[in-house]
Amino acid sequence: MKSGFVAIIGRPNSGKSTLLNNILGHKVSITSPKPQTTRFPVKAIYEDARGQIIFIDTPGIFAKVKDPVSQVINPQAEKTLKEEIDVIIYLVDHTRDRNIEENKILGVVRKHNKPKILAYNKIDIKSPSFLPHYKFMEEEFDKTLSISGLFKSNLNYLLDAVFEYLPKRGKIIDNSNRPTPLINMDSKKFISEIIREKAYIFLRKELPYSLTVIVDEISQRENNLMYIQARIITGAQRYKKMIIGEKGRMIKEIGMAARKELETATNNKIFLELTVEVNPHWYQEFM
Repeated sequence: MKSGFVAIIGRPNSGKSTLLNNILGHKVSITSPKPQTTRFPVKAIYEDARGQIIFIDTPGIFAKVKDPVSQVINPQAEKTLKEEIDVIIYLVDHTRDRNIEENKILGVVRKHNKPKILAYNKIDIKSPSFLPHYKFMEEEFDKTLSISGLFKSNLNYLLDAVFEYLPKRGKIIDNSNRPTPLINMDSKKFISEIIREKAYIFLRKELPYSLTVIVDEISQRENNLMYIQARIITGAQRYKKMIIGEKGRMIKEIGMAARKELETATNNKIFLELTVEVNPHWYQEFM
């Protein structure tokens, strides 16, 4: 049997969270078109007959960090690689040309003497493609693969490569009684992440990603109804108005989408109460 820790690293929006969700067949990491949707390393367990993998989905690395939220997020991927990692998966979106971000990530990866897998993601997209601009990197990696995290293409080959480089040892974590593959997120955090994802999806470019969600209460009520009380916290009054929307339409859309997904995930009827608050310094308190 083999087991070990595997970090997934790459630029923002390279598809790391989608890849992990589809490997596991279970949503553990939120996704959206916004950069830095993943704010902290998400750890989850994959198991099959060959052994156990503890995957770590890391936040994307920005080349230049200006806002205070990114200043907190940006160092976390490199910090993860300083932990006891057995294999590194470097995910490259071949539809975007190389830039200073890619150079920065490659520099981070080069510091670590661990087995490294280079995975070209989004091979379902034929054009644009900048694959020739990444070819020089291949000689620095133990294995190179082309995959589609979204359409699950060649994920079996990626898992084969990971198990090839993992050390022989027993299970790291006993997950026999775990309801989900997640190992570093409790119920409140998972619910807050689902709500934050829906806010990003519905608000799209209208709102910066500098908002957070705090779940204050989860309780079971009559008729198997789960009551959830949560706050969306943003940094300015003008953003609060956007989140609420005209006649409260936007906050209703966000709440409805989050409720539907949570009902599917928990197999419970849910009443979700959402409010919006302004706190210009929320990142100091909640990150």
